Amino acid sequence: MRVGRRARQLLLTGFAVAALAACEILPNEPTPPEDIPQVAPTRPRAAPQPAPSPTTGIDTTPAPSTAPRSAASRELAAYYGRLQQDLLVQGLLRTDGGGPDTPFTDTMLVRNFERIALAEEYARGAGFTRSSGELGRIKKWNGPVRISVDFGASVDADQRITDQAQVARYVARLARVTRHPVSISQSNANFHVLFMGEDDSDQLKPRIRALVPEISDSALSIFDNLPRGIHCLVLAFSGSPNGYDYARAVALIRAEHPDLLRQSCIHEELAQGLGLGNDSPTARPSIFNDDDEFALLTTHDEMLLKILYDPRLKPGMSADQARPIVRELAARMTGGPS
Repeated sequence: MRVGRRARQLLLTGFAVAALAACEILPNEPTPPEDIPQVAPTRPRAAPQPAPSPTTGIDTTPAPSTAPRSAASRELAAYYGRLQQDLLVQGLLRTDGGGPDTPFTDTMLVRNFERIALAEEYARGAGFTRSSGELGRIKKWNGPVRISVDFGASVDADQRITDQAQVARYVARLARVTRHPVSISQSNANFHVLFMGEDDSDQLKPRIRALVPEISDSALSIFDNLPRGIHCLVLAFSGSPNGYDYARAVALIRAEHPDLLRQSCIHEELAQGLGLGNDSPTARPSIFNDDDEFALLTTHDEMLLKILYDPRLKPGMSADQARPIVRELAARMTGGPS
């Protein structure tokens, strides 16, 4: 788990849970119903639109609260503000995507892909219990990814506009990079991004239960008393029992984050929810590294997504099955074998 900035994605059996980084699958749970085709994306600068219920289309997003923020929320916001400033002073949280100081070869790209897309940080079906580190299987979406944005009542109207715009821009980038149907869709969504803070804690679990009625109590318990070291989470649910094909996801981003940490959470959580679930201390330039050097998706990370969403890589493929394809793609992307 990434402590200092984010956590990892966890894939739960039948479903997958992720905290801004690990991956593990839960036991047999019902396959989510088939979703309806996407609708037009939300306009970034429009007034914030509450998210409809996933089944009825009825507005369920609370209106912004006029009540003052609690002492706990203010304290958490101050902590994250200091943390962001400390990282920036150290030259971390870079937003340049990498450059001449961060070269990598096709061999390095293959190694990083295997550690980030195939290895699992946590044991399957065991919450935050560490895995043995062995390589797992390909995890990705087969069908369209329709992303909605939901807010807790503690998030004010101006912040909602900013968050919606950032998510919309990033979703367009993910669609371009992966060449997979990834879009903003406030109705019939299957990937829900929740911006909620300490003062929204009473709304959080009921909202997730409404979005994913089949979610188990053990999966929901992950959200009880989250330590401040977990900045954001993503739960990615498989579409079949013990499967590796994602069909639904829910990401949580703390409302107390300052601007760059908030955007960093958007970048990593959504990418992890697409299947890049682990971290590697050797990956550079990359957001999938606990060193906090990079805040936003890099050119290296775009290559990882392009590899993952090559049509030849199927959910459930082993490392041995995937490796020849990954090597070919990595060599092509970096200009030839090193």
